[in-house]
Formats: sequence, structure tokens, C-alpha cells
Amino acid sequence: MNSFYFLATRIILVSTALVLCNCENGNPPPNIIIIFTDDQGYGDLGCYGAEGFKTPNIDSMANEGMLFTDFYVSQAVCSASRASLMTGSYAERVGIQGALSPWAVNGLDPETETIAKLLKRHGYINAIFGKWHLGHRFEYLPLQNGFDEYSGLICSNDMWPVDYEGKPLNQDKRSYYPPMSFWEGNEPKDKIKTLKDQAQITRKITELSVDFIERNKDNPFFLYVPHPMPHQPIAASDKFLGKSQLGLYGDVIMEIDWSVGQILDALKSNGIEDNTLVIYASDNGPWLNYGKWGGSAGPLREGKGTMWEGGARVPCIMRWPEIISPGQSISNIASTIDIYPTIANILGDKIERYANDGVSLMPLLNGEKNSNPRNELYYYYGEKLIAVRKGKWKLVFPHVYRSYKGVEPGENLHPGPYNKGQSGLELYDLRNDIGETKNISGLFPNIVKELEQVGSLARSKLGDKLTNEIGTESYAAVCGYEPEFIKIENMAVGSSLTLENPPNKKYKGESDRALINGMGGTLNYQDQSWQGFEAEDLVAIIDLGSAKSINSVEVRFLQSQVFWIFLPYHIQIEHSADGNNFELIYEDYPSNDFSFEQKIISYKANIDPLVSRFIRVKGYNIDKCPDYHPGAGGPSWIFSDEIIIN
Repeated sequence: MNSFYFLATRIILVSTALVLCNCENGNPPPNIIIIFTDDQGYGDLGCYGAEGFKTPNIDSMANEGMLFTDFYVSQAVCSASRASLMTGSYAERVGIQGALSPWAVNGLDPETETIAKLLKRHGYINAIFGKWHLGHRFEYLPLQNGFDEYSGLICSNDMWPVDYEGKPLNQDKRSYYPPMSFWEGNEPKDKIKTLKDQAQITRKITELSVDFIERNKDNPFFLYVPHPMPHQPIAASDKFLGKSQLGLYGDVIMEIDWSVGQILDALKSNGIEDNTLVIYASDNGPWLNYGKWGGSAGPLREGKGTMWEGGARVPCIMRWPEIISPGQSISNIASTIDIYPTIANILGDKIERYANDGVSLMPLLNGEKNSNPRNELYYYYGEKLIAVRKGKWKLVFPHVYRSYKGVEPGENLHPGPYNKGQSGLELYDLRNDIGETKNISGLFPNIVKELEQVGSLARSKLGDKLTNEIGTESYAAVCGYEPEFIKIENMAVGSSLTLENPPNKKYKGESDRALINGMGGTLNYQDQSWQGFEAEDLVAIIDLGSAKSINSVEVRFLQSQVFWIFLPYHIQIEHSADGNNFELIYEDYPSNDFSFEQKIISYKANIDPLVSRFIRVKGYNIDKCPDYHPGAGGPSWIFSDEIIIN
């Protein structure tokens, strides 16, 4: 009995340490390639049951490696999903939510650990060719975050000033998306103006990927290929147009399949395919309101933007001839958050200094019998805990969700409308009901209680906006979300302030004296320093307490038209000795012509020294968004953060 136990234990240890031994004994560490598509559904590959097009290269990956049937993203939306892939953490831990826009001022915290930084420490050369979408400001770009080479898009391919027909939005209604570019390094390079330009992107990033492989065949490398397709608007090169029975969507997937084939051929021709781990997955489920050209979730419920299985469960294939036995289909729960710790495990890096939420999948890749690295999963969306899974059971918590059911989808690159759904506390058996059609919570109350405990643990760690809980390990708790502000010393601080119109309760500043507390905001309109006035004028009277010598009065306003924040159309600064009779000392008429720019603009009265006690500042709101604005006729805002008196 003891001999058998010893032998079994030794076999397990040898299997688990197989890759580590290879690295430590001088054998080259494996190359890592992650191919990450955008909005590709669970039913959008031949090996997952796709119809109307073929994907022979990706199917061969599955035949030669491992296909996952229960593989998940952390959130069914672009930036949050990508942050989790890069960091091995739920998005709630690293502070990235939703899909970052080109005017977003935030990005993935440069202090956060990522796959690229991990591999860089171990001597890898790292490249990304494709869609980044984790922040476009300098400090957030790939070259500042572990990558040696970058070419591609900084955000989604629909974030451009072009309509569904591919025509520029420069007529009566304007778009606040800036022109789209294909970036190289830290700078935009080639303009992407048309759908014809978008049709070249898959080919371009494929050629860059193959070239990178050939240049780095003699050293370990990490190649990250986040395809911008099949995110809408979809486009395929002339070589693939008309190839599929499904039409344009099928053509796009077939071109991505060709791209995968080119990358696999490059590995083979350079003699490095056996020692290269290739991972293929999607960032979330399909955009179903685009109809047949929006992708397929197969048998799963709903799609992108929801945490039903059709949004969160995605195709995933892993191929590594030296380690993974061919032809495997794995039904274990696994996730993109597990890729970082898997790579760390391969390299023998214990990552003890870095908290994350993933588990190593190496026991599965090594073929260890009865291994099950992950048995639980949290389904978050926008910092809301939507559901939890344990084994075959999924418990959905009450929430309102975006739905594709009960509405007609669009066609020919045009979207249809969304519907709205409402869930209760619902239990599903995902082994026997993959489509989440039968709520069986009433039949298994003990299972419901067990999974509610899993949910409670998730909330305690990562929080939940559905229940207004802040988790002890969430980004908000650990990093504090301390409001950014600019210190502005001036003689108005400590004075009394009277506002004719109170600010909107959503944007009320730090206090009633936010406009004279010596704290200015940043370009982020959500900074606590900003006071916002919706279709109301700013009229502020400052009482300095006694007559004082004044040299200048300045007021700061935010311009951010994309968020419906405009400059006042008329600004007046006045003074008074008695608080009743005011004299004008400054006025301006700011322009509210169309502008992409987000900026803070100061209006300053420089005056010969005068002795006065009261200052009145007036900023007149245009009240309604102009005709050129997408929200034309809707209420406009003015934002101010500080009135400065010296």
C-alpha cells in the first residue's frame, strides 16, 4: 500500500513539474501566443458547430490540442475582459470597467502586474499586434507596460466618425469620435477612414505577427494578437469576400482562420511549433442585435453585454504539441483569468507578491487524471455580481439586464434595438441545461443556499453594486479611488459662498464650498472637485468677510462636449463693496462650436488693485445641446471647480 502511494505520488509530481524541469535544465522556455478575437460567439467556429462557413486551421488546432467547452471571460465587454486576460484578475480587482472610449482619461493602472511584465522579467521579447483597449494615454500604452513592439488600434473599431454605411459623420450631426488610426509604438500612423481601410487590418496584423515570429525564432517570445474583428463594423479583404455561405460575417471569420493558419505555418517553418503554447479565445459573446452578421452564441442564452452564458462563455482552444495531448475536449471550468497564473506556473514564478484571482491550468494541460483546478466562478458585470457558478450549478441573482429577445435584429451592418430583461433568484443546471431555460431554484433550496455563500464570499472580496457592498480586495478599497485634485491657494478659501442655483446632486463637489476650497479638478468630470449645473446658470457670490485689496479674479470651467458639458455662452465677473450694488469688471462670450477637445479653460479678470468685499461670478448655460450634437435638444451642462481670488 505504501509503495503504491509512493509511486502514484511520484507520477503526479513528475507530471506537474514536467515543464518546470525543462526550463530549469536549460531547455528553452516555451513561446507564448494568445490570439484573442472580438465579439466572436460560442457557435462561431467549425469545431463548436458553426454553419455557413469553415474554419479548418482553428479546427486543426482543436484536433491537435485541447478544446474547452466551459471557458469564460470575466466580463462580457471589451476593456474589462482584456484587463482580466492581461492580469489574471477579475476587473473589479484592477479597476477597469466597460469599454474605454477614445476620450477616457483612465486606463489599466501602470502599477498593475500583467502577462507581458511577467514574461519580460523572464527574458521574453513581447509584441502586440491588434486591439489594445486598455487606455490610450502615454502611460497606459503597451510599450510602457511590458511590450517591446505594438501596432494596431487603441480601442474598438466602431469608435470612429463614420456611420453604418461607411460614410463620414461630418454633416448636420457630428460624431465625437476622433479619426481612427493604426498605431505604431506610441504614435498614430496610418489613418483608417473607410470600411475598405478596415478590411486590411486582419491581413496587416497577420503579416506583422509572422514577421515577428521569424525575427524571434531563436529567443523566447510572447505574441499577443487581439483581432479587432468580428466586432462591428465588420470588413473582409477582397481575397475573402464572398467565400462563405453566411455572407460577410462568415467571410470575416474565414479570414481570421487564415490568419491563424499563417501563424501556425510560421511556427512550423521555423521549427518552433512543438515548444509554443498557442491559445485561441474571444473577449466575449456575440453582438446579436446585428442579426446573422452579429455572430452566434450556439445553444447559449443571450450574448455580449450580458452575463448569461452566451455573453460570458466563449470558445477556447489551446495547442502545445510538446505538452498537450491531441484531440481533447475538456468540460472543466476555466477562464481568461487563469492564463496569467498558468504562464507563471510554466516559468516557475510563484507570483506571491501579486494578488490575483486565477488558477494554473497546467494540471489540465499536463493531462493529470481527475484534476480540476477551478470549481467556482464569479460572473461580474460593471461591478455588479450577476451570478456565481460552482460545479454544474449556476445561481443568478436578481438584476436587470440587456436582452436580445423579443426584438427584431438588424441586418447589413445595421443594429437592431435592445430589449430589457429582469431576472429573479434563479438556479440552473448547466450540465443538463446549457441554454439556461429551466429555473430549478425551488427544487434545490440547499444548492441555492450553498451558492449564496459563494456569492457572499465574492462580495466580501470584490464588492457588489447590486447590494452596495465594497469588497476588501477591490480596486476601490485597495487603491482608494482617491479623488485627484490640483491645489490652488488663493484668498477666497475660507470665505462664505452663496449659490443662486444649487449644483445637480450627482455632481455637487466636495462640499457646499467646493468652488472656493482651493481644490481644482482634472479633465475627468467625475472628479469630486467639479460642480455640475444641468440646464441651470452658475451664479456665485463670494463674501470675503471684509474689504480687501484684489488684483485678479479667475473662474475655471470644463469643456467636454462628448459628455454634454459645454462652456457658458456668457461669463461675467463683478465686484461690490456692500453686496447690493455690483460693478462689472470682466466679461467674455466663449464659443461652443463643435470640438473634440476636453480641456479646462480659465477666464481671468486682471485688474488694477481695487478694494472690495463681494465678488459675483455668472456663467450662463446654453441650456440645450446644439443641433450638431448627438443629444441635440437635450439639457446641456456647465461644470466649474474653482473661483480664484488674489
